[in-house]
Amino acid sequence: MQTPRVALLTLCAAALWQINYSTATAQEIADKIWSGGPVYTMNDDAMEAEAVAVKDGRIIAVGTSDAVMAHKGEDTQMIDLGGRTMLPGFVDSHGHVVLGGLQALSANLLAPPDGEVTDIASLQETLRKWAEDNKDAVEKIKLIVGFGYDNATLKELRHPTREDLDAISTEIPVYLVHQSGHFGAANSKALEVGGITSETPDPPGGIIRRDANGEPDGVLEETAHFPVLAKLMGQLGPDGFETFARAGAELWTRFGYTTAQEGRSMPPIVEVMRKVGASEDGFKIDIVTYPDVLIDKDFIKANVSDTYVDRVRVAGAKLTIDGSPQGFTAWRDRPYYRPVGVYPPGYSGYQAATNEQVIDSIAWAFDNDIQIITHANGEKASDLLISAIDVANRLHGAADRRPVLIHGQFLREDQIDAYNRLNVFLSLFPMHTFYWGDWHRDQTVGPKLADNISPTGWARARGMRFGSHHDAPVAFPDSMRVLDATVTRRSRSGDIIGPAQRVDPITALKAMTIWPAYQHFEEDQKGSIEVGKLADFVVISDDPTKVDPETLDTLKVLETIKEGETVYSAGS
Repeated sequence: MQTPRVALLTLCAAALWQINYSTATAQEIADKIWSGGPVYTMNDDAMEAEAVAVKDGRIIAVGTSDAVMAHKGEDTQMIDLGGRTMLPGFVDSHGHVVLGGLQALSANLLAPPDGEVTDIASLQETLRKWAEDNKDAVEKIKLIVGFGYDNATLKELRHPTREDLDAISTEIPVYLVHQSGHFGAANSKALEVGGITSETPDPPGGIIRRDANGEPDGVLEETAHFPVLAKLMGQLGPDGFETFARAGAELWTRFGYTTAQEGRSMPPIVEVMRKVGASEDGFKIDIVTYPDVLIDKDFIKANVSDTYVDRVRVAGAKLTIDGSPQGFTAWRDRPYYRPVGVYPPGYSGYQAATNEQVIDSIAWAFDNDIQIITHANGEKASDLLISAIDVANRLHGAADRRPVLIHGQFLREDQIDAYNRLNVFLSLFPMHTFYWGDWHRDQTVGPKLADNISPTGWARARGMRFGSHHDAPVAFPDSMRVLDATVTRRSRSGDIIGPAQRVDPITALKAMTIWPAYQHFEEDQKGSIEVGKLADFVVISDDPTKVDPETLDTLKVLETIKEGETVYSAGS
């Protein structure tokens, strides 16, 4: 006969068994479970996990293998990571996915390690070979196009000229886009199609470079470059831009991005993206875009949304204040250190938008509660942006608008304080330390200030979140190169550009996942591996927190998973 104590314990045990049984039978059954490798969630409260369960494209469990396996059913697909590392899908803090398609489909004029162009002769040979390999396309579109040349890496340390490109063709337009995206180089036929003659004045915010006789030499800066590129690309028609959009999105998936950005669009490009998204073989990943605020404010206001339609979302507006730091068109508060080219004494770059345009655009965005992202590279550009945001705050009051600084290559520490005070999100470009760190040290700002380009260390010292971007097609959207540069800041020559600005691998990964998700107002859906969020993952070849930091750029993206479905696999 049981004692009252034993009887009570027996009843409690039976009740507990009933509760546990009921909980187990009520557990959601997962479509898929991943286990067998380290999982980094980007959730500080539980950074590491052993397994993840997914149902209907969302995460239903993450944690220990035992806990997650409670969601295993007869039809659950079990996926063994095999020691590989799972991370949240990368969120593009700043890039140009449509123009990235141009990069993917045009002649590759990048320098090593991303290309083979080292001088004018190898650039010309690359163009000739591309034109020959793509003879049918060239004949159809009447255009030879190349992307990614960089005067800083060419042996001659200059831009290719009209004469250099006339050697490729005088009958078909030849147009090259500089790696920064802020310059173009045209042959005579491309200048003719673009309407550029010796009588054409320099546009506001741009320069048509000229030879000793006053004739255009083929090199176009900033606002002189963009309209000519647009006119030449217009020959491709909508089908051409649709091809670019598809190719760009596909390129982003190869590097683990589950959310891409088109960081400066125009209404026709938005419509192209929407058409592709709505097609039967539409985008496999999300694309967030920011139309140019100086082009069509009404379009932005009518289309901005927090909801994706066919994987495309107009998220806000884009403003561009100045140009390229490596190209000496960023607007500085002091003269460039040792600029290469013909520049007047004390040259410090120039603004691409007027003071009035900047102040009015920021005020308009704040008044309409529209997020605005602003390209500002030089210190003077940031001074103007900070002033404009201060004015807009006083006019329209504080709110969670999350204005974004794009790039901020040359920043003073007091400007970081101001951005922190104004709640500006910093989308920084530490990848510059690899590609142009030596150039900044030797030519643009000098050895002392070069250490503070893309000052991620200053941001973290103040507890600020930041994004780390690639600005593709300025560089390939190579996520492992982004990670490596943010952690090591090692330049092409092997120098460390700003050791005090380096951050640890987890911080660098947050700058590619949860923080840019916050930047886009999507932190409740993306950027970390947590229950309820989208099952957006990337699987890489090794654990970035355990390998030698100097080998981070050798890690490989093996699989990209969007809402539980594989959209890229290195083995396929």
